[in-house]
Amino acid sequence: MSKYICICNDLYDLIVAMPNKNIIKIRKELDKLDNSLLKIIKKRVSLVDKVLKNKKYKKDIVDRKRINIILKNISKKSRAKNIDPKITQKIWKSMINGFIDYEYRNFKKR
Repeated sequence: MSKYICICNDLYDLIVAMPNKNIIKIRKELDKLDNSLLKIIKKRVSLVDKVLKNKKYKKDIVDRKRINIILKNISKKSRAKNIDPKITQKIWKSMINGFIDYEYRNFKKR
């Protein structure tokens, strides 16, 4: 793989750029952070499994009231920590939907 990135708009406009070392360093930090997030997600899956074992009916999987409370709290905490609440809302909604799907796929009728 080449160490250069070529961007060609036409024959007369060829730009060859070296990879930015700062970006590479920051991306390595992001990769480490992603690995930490995977450990947290694994723990969350374990806790969701425990909750799921205590649900008697599929209709118990989605708790709209709890979801609304979680999303409101995330918005408040995001603003308090100077994080764009639109980002955290999208992340949490996606995570909640992913876990709802996970619960439906793993629900065992009793």
